[in-house]
Amino acid sequence: MAVKTADTGLEERWRDILAVHARTMCEIDRVLHPHGLGASDFEVLDILASALPREGEQCRVQNLVGRVHLSQSALSRLIGRLEKEGLVERSVCAEDRRGVYVALTGKGRDLHAAVQPLQRAVLARTLGD
Repeated sequence: MAVKTADTGLEERWRDILAVHARTMCEIDRVLHPHGLGASDFEVLDILASALPREGEQCRVQNLVGRVHLSQSALSRLIGRLEKEGLVERSVCAEDRRGVYVALTGKGRDLHAAVQPLQRAVLARTLGD
Protein backbone atom coordinates (compact mmCIF):
# COMPACT_ATOMS: atom_id res chain seq x y z
CA MET A 1 0.00 0.00 0.00
CA ALA A 2 1.34 3.42 -0.94
CA VAL A 3 2.15 5.85 1.83
CA LYS A 4 0.25 9.14 1.66
CA THR A 5 2.49 12.15 1.92
CA ALA A 6 1.72 15.86 1.84
CA ASP A 7 2.82 15.84 -1.81
CA THR A 8 0.46 12.98 -2.59
CA GLY A 9 -2.42 14.93 -1.07
CA LEU A 10 -1.54 17.97 -3.18
CA GLU A 11 -1.31 15.85 -6.31
CA GLU A 12 -4.73 14.32 -5.60
CA ARG A 13 -6.30 17.74 -5.04
CA TRP A 14 -4.70 19.03 -8.24
CA ARG A 15 -6.02 16.06 -10.23
CA ASP A 16 -9.48 16.58 -8.72
CA ILE A 17 -9.41 20.23 -9.84
CA LEU A 18 -8.33 19.21 -13.34
CA ALA A 19 -11.08 16.58 -13.52
CA VAL A 20 -13.78 19.08 -12.51
CA HIS A 21 -12.41 21.60 -15.02
CA ALA A 22 -12.36 19.02 -17.83
CA ARG A 23 -15.91 17.81 -17.08
CA THR A 24 -17.19 21.37 -16.89
CA MET A 25 -15.52 22.47 -20.13
CA CYS A 26 -16.77 19.39 -21.98
CA GLU A 27 -20.31 19.98 -20.75
CA ILE A 28 -20.17 23.68 -21.72
CA ASP A 29 -18.87 22.68 -25.16
CA ARG A 30 -21.72 20.18 -25.51
CA VAL A 31 -24.52 22.63 -24.66
CA LEU A 32 -23.06 25.48 -26.72
CA HIS A 33 -22.19 23.42 -29.80
CA PRO A 34 -25.70 23.71 -31.33
CA HIS A 35 -25.23 27.49 -31.18
CA GLY A 36 -21.90 27.36 -33.01
CA LEU A 37 -19.81 28.15 -29.93
CA GLY A 38 -17.30 26.38 -27.76
CA ALA A 39 -16.43 27.08 -24.14
CA SER A 40 -13.51 29.38 -25.02
CA ASP A 41 -15.61 31.28 -27.56
CA PHE A 42 -18.26 31.86 -24.92
CA GLU A 43 -15.65 32.92 -22.36
CA VAL A 44 -14.43 35.71 -24.65
CA LEU A 45 -17.99 36.84 -25.42
CA ASP A 46 -18.85 36.73 -21.71
CA ILE A 47 -15.82 38.78 -20.67
CA LEU A 48 -16.52 41.34 -23.38
CA ALA A 49 -20.21 41.53 -22.44
CA SER A 50 -19.41 42.13 -18.78
CA ALA A 51 -16.43 44.45 -19.38
CA LEU A 52 -18.19 46.45 -22.11
CA PRO A 53 -21.80 46.86 -21.04
CA ARG A 54 -22.63 49.45 -23.71
CA GLU A 55 -22.66 48.67 -27.41
CA GLY A 56 -19.70 50.12 -29.29
CA GLU A 57 -17.32 49.98 -26.33
CA GLN A 58 -13.97 48.39 -27.08
CA CYS A 59 -11.41 46.36 -25.15
CA ARG A 60 -7.74 45.92 -25.96
CA VAL A 61 -7.03 42.33 -26.90
CA GLN A 62 -3.98 42.48 -24.63
CA ASN A 63 -6.33 43.02 -21.66
CA LEU A 64 -8.13 39.76 -22.47
CA VAL A 65 -4.96 37.66 -22.46
CA GLY A 66 -4.74 37.45 -18.68
CA ARG A 67 -8.45 36.69 -18.29
CA VAL A 68 -8.79 33.94 -20.89
CA HIS A 69 -6.78 30.76 -20.45
CA LEU A 70 -5.31 30.84 -23.95
CA SER A 71 -2.01 31.98 -25.37
CA GLN A 72 -2.03 35.33 -27.13
CA SER A 73 -1.79 33.64 -30.53
CA ALA A 74 -4.64 31.21 -29.74
CA LEU A 75 -6.75 34.13 -28.49
CA SER A 76 -6.01 36.05 -31.67
CA ARG A 77 -7.15 33.10 -33.80
CA LEU A 78 -10.29 32.70 -31.68
CA ILE A 79 -11.11 36.41 -32.08
CA GLY A 80 -10.54 36.01 -35.82
CA ARG A 81 -13.13 33.21 -35.92
CA LEU A 82 -15.59 35.25 -33.85
CA GLU A 83 -15.05 38.19 -36.20
CA LYS A 84 -15.64 35.97 -39.25
CA GLU A 85 -18.96 34.89 -37.67
CA GLY A 86 -19.90 38.56 -37.15
CA LEU A 87 -19.87 38.31 -33.35
CA VAL A 88 -17.02 40.77 -32.70
CA GLU A 89 -15.26 43.57 -34.56
CA ARG A 90 -11.55 44.31 -34.42
CA SER A 91 -9.88 47.65 -34.95
CA VAL A 92 -6.34 48.98 -34.66
CA CYS A 93 -5.46 51.41 -31.88
CA ALA A 94 -4.80 54.85 -33.42
CA GLU A 95 -2.24 55.81 -30.74
CA ASP A 96 -0.33 52.52 -30.83
CA ARG A 97 -0.60 50.73 -34.16
CA ARG A 98 0.46 47.47 -32.48
CA GLY A 99 -2.59 47.54 -30.23
CA VAL A 100 -5.79 45.87 -31.35
CA TYR A 101 -9.24 46.57 -29.96
CA VAL A 102 -12.17 44.19 -29.99
CA ALA A 103 -15.86 44.94 -29.47
CA LEU A 104 -19.02 42.86 -29.44
CA THR A 105 -21.39 43.36 -32.34
CA GLY A 106 -25.15 43.37 -31.89
CA LYS A 107 -25.20 39.79 -33.16
CA GLY A 108 -22.54 38.87 -30.58
CA ARG A 109 -24.52 40.48 -27.76
CA ASP A 110 -27.69 38.70 -28.82
CA LEU A 111 -25.98 35.30 -29.04
CA HIS A 112 -24.27 35.84 -25.69
CA ALA A 113 -27.60 36.71 -24.05
CA ALA A 114 -29.22 33.63 -25.58
CA VAL A 115 -26.57 31.12 -24.46
CA GLN A 116 -25.49 32.63 -21.14
CA PRO A 117 -28.26 30.79 -19.22
CA LEU A 118 -27.06 27.50 -20.72
CA GLN A 119 -23.48 28.09 -19.59
CA ARG A 120 -24.58 29.25 -16.12
CA ALA A 121 -26.75 26.13 -15.76
CA VAL A 122 -23.73 23.94 -16.48
CA LEU A 123 -21.71 25.85 -13.87
CA ALA A 124 -24.51 25.41 -11.34
CA ARG A 125 -24.67 21.64 -12.00
CA THR A 126 -20.94 20.99 -11.99
CA LEU A 127 -19.73 23.50 -9.41
CA GLY A 128 -22.80 24.09 -7.23
CA ASP A 129 -23.29 22.58 -3.82
